[in-house]
Amino acid sequence: MIAREQYTPGPASAQVRKDGETWTLILVRELRHSPEKVWQALTDPAQLREWAPFDADRSLSTVGSTVKLTTVGAPALHVTETTVTRADAPEVLEYKWSGFDMRWKLEALGDGTRLTLWTNIDRRYISMGAAGWHICLDVLDHLLGETPIGRIVGPDAMKFGGWQRLNAEYAQQFGAETTGWPTNAPKR
Repeated sequence: MIAREQYTPGPASAQVRKDGETWTLILVRELRHSPEKVWQALTDPAQLREWAPFDADRSLSTVGSTVKLTTVGAPALHVTETTVTRADAPEVLEYKWSGFDMRWKLEALGDGTRLTLWTNIDRRYISMGAAGWHICLDVLDHLLGETPIGRIVGPDAMKFGGWQRLNAEYAQQFGAETTGWPTNAPKR
């Protein structure tokens, strides 16, 4: 594992589709890894534990599967049950997490993958969600590149200086407020 202190997230780069109080976050990331390898990381519980903001009790790779997703770092145990509604390996994966739609699209891009995430988030938390998913996708890229930096989610992410910067950048980009995040959290 490389030192987490060496990791600095890049600039905010996402879109938001606005529909009343619920906004859809759209994050696109170009990864240097094949769609098959990325698909495994999106569906395999062992790999999800390395980068995602939730743990899964079973694979997300089969339509109709019921999977329990446990949010990492929640103040109290938060487990939601989801049913995989679409799993077209290695192209499209859809399910809900904590009531939010999750749609992943994987497109071959040379030897790599263009990964797109759509997730609906209450507008009050859109910049927080964007910052969190931004960092999760960076951690995923490092994991797949065999230079893991360890999962950075929940309260640990909010204490991370890169998250604070991204939260502010996304809030400005989306025209949203940065409420709900600790302004006095220690920077790392």
